[in-house]
Amino acid sequence: MAADERADEALMVAYGLGDALAFEVLLKRHRRPVYNFLLRQVGNPATAEDLLQEVFLRVIRNATNYRQQAKFTTWLYTIARNLCIDQARRAQHRKATSLDQPIGSNPDQGRTVADLTADRNPGVERNVVSRRLQDRITQAIDKLPPDQREVFLMRETLDLPFKEIAQIVDRPENTVKSRMRYALEALRRDLEEYRDVAQAAP
Repeated sequence: MAADERADEALMVAYGLGDALAFEVLLKRHRRPVYNFLLRQVGNPATAEDLLQEVFLRVIRNATNYRQQAKFTTWLYTIARNLCIDQARRAQHRKATSLDQPIGSNPDQGRTVADLTADRNPGVERNVVSRRLQDRITQAIDKLPPDQREVFLMRETLDLPFKEIAQIVDRPENTVKSRMRYALEALRRDLEEYRDVAQAAP
């Protein structure tokens, strides 16, 4: 079977046995989605890039110890999540003072709830409103509690099933689903408030 057709888990085992090409395939498959997840979590491209390098360095360091006890993506995003938690602890004071500011990430990177939002305004006005709405959505996501935000991003940006998310965050699946529901309710309230203000504006 060609290397690029092998499952992630088989590629990781092969890399642990010395197949360098297997790692290149894994990196090509997962670099962009992992970066998007990190960027959404930390809100800074340079920090996200640093964390991305650390994620794959840890993959390299632990290659010989890897066992197919869980999906490769579960293992990979557990590493990414833990690094985000460590980063948040280091930047706790700075993050607290800038909680209500835009995170500054490119709204076109990764899949967001904006992709699920219909905008019926035609022509140029539609584009302007769409950009403003995406900016508002980005800010609303950034204001979510960390446990809700990470579940939302794993579900909407990475399209991971709830069962796998539960394994990554080490919580029951029902808890993960509840966090997703609370996140969606908070985003809906935030966007409704934004629309009310936008409609009232002259």
